[in-house]
Amino acid sequence: MEPQEHADPVDPFEIAAELRLAIGALVRRLRVDDELPQNQAAVLGWLVREGPRTTSQLAELQRVRHQSMARTVTLLTEAGLVEQQRHATDGRKVLIAATDAGTAALYAQRTRREGRIAAAISERLTPDEQRRLRDTVALLHRLA
Repeated sequence: MEPQEHADPVDPFEIAAELRLAIGALVRRLRVDDELPQNQAAVLGWLVREGPRTTSQLAELQRVRHQSMARTVTLLTEAGLVEQQRHATDGRKVLIAATDAGTAALYAQRTRREGRIAAAISERLTPDEQRRLRDTVALLHRLA
């Protein structure tokens, strides 16, 4: 009977710490040349994915104070990236909706980020590492 090879023991907390550091560094690197600040991009992301929302709903989704979200909405409105709409059933409420320009700006930023990631993958990883990374993405989705 052949001796079994024992894999190195795995410490989930060590992996979690290293993963957090690596993802944090990657995200910071991707944000360097962003045209939209993160809080504005996040709000546009919600509006594009989920549809129009009130400022209060957006504040709750982003876990910020209403006043902070009102400022973000004002900046997005001034830039022509969102617009106000009357609520269909409650005339007292105002909904915030992404404009076509806002949707385009969000997608353009995402495309630039994906391009930077793709370039780094092509330039820094061997074909075998690229395949391993592709397989790892599925694991990351399972964690999420």
